[in-house]
Amino acid sequence: MLNSTMQQSDNIIEKKPLIILTGPTAVGKTALSIKLAKAINGEMISADSMQVYKYMDIGTAKITASEMEGITHHLIDVLEPTEDFNVFTFQTMAKKALNEIYAKGKIPIIVGGTGFYIQSLLYDIAFEETEVSAYREALMADYEKYGAHVLHERLKDIDPISYEEIHENNVKRVIRALEFFHDTGYPISQHNKEQREKESPYNFEYFVLNDDREVLYDRINQRIDVMLKDGLVSEVQKLLDYGCTPDMVSMQGLGYKEIVPYLAGECNLEDAIYILKRDTRHFAKRQLTWFRREKVVTWVDRTTFKNDNDMLNFMLDKLKEKSII
Repeated sequence: MLNSTMQQSDNIIEKKPLIILTGPTAVGKTALSIKLAKAINGEMISADSMQVYKYMDIGTAKITASEMEGITHHLIDVLEPTEDFNVFTFQTMAKKALNEIYAKGKIPIIVGGTGFYIQSLLYDIAFEETEVSAYREALMADYEKYGAHVLHERLKDIDPISYEEIHENNVKRVIRALEFFHDTGYPISQHNKEQREKESPYNFEYFVLNDDREVLYDRINQRIDVMLKDGLVSEVQKLLDYGCTPDMVSMQGLGYKEIVPYLAGECNLEDAIYILKRDTRHFAKRQLTWFRREKVVTWVDRTTFKNDNDMLNFMLDKLKEKSII
């Protein structure tokens, strides 16, 4: 028994530390993450699929230089908005950032709400860039002809989990799920489940920040009002003028895909704002659904703490329990 315990302890020591701080959009991850990084000598790796892009600041609620308070942030403002960004690219860039942080003797903190990206890094799920197949080209042609909804509906029978988890406007992930099933006869959701059941190569703590639903939804609505006041519409117009097109990955992000139809004269601004607020609330709900399916998470519910400092102390205690700090 003693030898077994010592062996388990050695295995933990051998694993490099990793902290995840995630949660639904607008829950308040940024401020808490800065407090955490200062307390443990950490650096951030963004797991946000949109903050990676330059010139997309307002619609992504991107952290500002002053908000960083001197804490180094990786994977923010590193790609042109005309470039693709996917889970393979994220993994490659995030692993490079991990090595840089470990080399400094610091602890990496993954911050952001893209659960799929977090999962891919945490469990080192195997992804690879693939050649464009004839089937993928056919799916793209169907998308152009019939639209995102029709393509998304094809997932309902072959992969109902992916159907629920992937928004129909995330065309690249919908196509990837359809393509994976076509090539393997196997749902990509089941593949991902098996991958995340592997043991993580990290000694990690996975914090999920949450709040009362109505409070969260109100915060989402208020955030969008501030975005509009700060110039969201002008930001989207500048991106279109820069050469971005509605089908690009960057322009599929919340806050961008809803404003483009308004700028094209296809709807009025009031309708665009209504859709943006509604879709952002739905997105937050899907994020929470994803995190609840993860096998090892520590929920940090704002309703049970007086303030951010109390939450920080709770998190530090958990990190000490796992010998991460």
